[in-house]
Amino acid sequence: MAKSLRSRWKRKCRAIKRERYAVKELARLKKMLGVKEEEKVSEKEVMESDQVIFLDAGALKANKKKKETPPEEEEDVEMSSDEEKVEVSDDKGEKRIFNSKTLKDQNGQYPVWLHKRKIAKLTNAKKKFKRKTKSKKRK
Repeated sequence: MAKSLRSRWKRKCRAIKRERYAVKELARLKKMLGVKEEEKVSEKEVMESDQVIFLDAGALKANKKKKETPPEEEEDVEMSSDEEKVEVSDDKGEKRIFNSKTLKDQNGQYPVWLHKRKIAKLTNAKKKFKRKTKSKKRK
């Protein structure tokens, strides 16, 4: 097929777009990979030639550990299957005691993360259990 003027023009415009977007994409890729110009002063020539240096995850983690001070260790809440009550502290610093069986706190409220369907299942199961115990008592 013959190459029309319109298709030539469209190809030319797409080539210009590719060049323009390549610069943005390279900057985004460098930012995502953690390559910074201040850190890579010795490899400035490589950066100017628009090449990306790929680092493995182990090297990036090692660099971060060297730079960062060790964070203070937070106390974890110990949970055991034997205990029925579990203490949890909120973001606000309030402590709540949750019952592991009913999933309610000391005020009788369910946690925020618990879905409405799960709450409905729990209440229905509780009602069924009460019906069974009542029918057994009558006999």
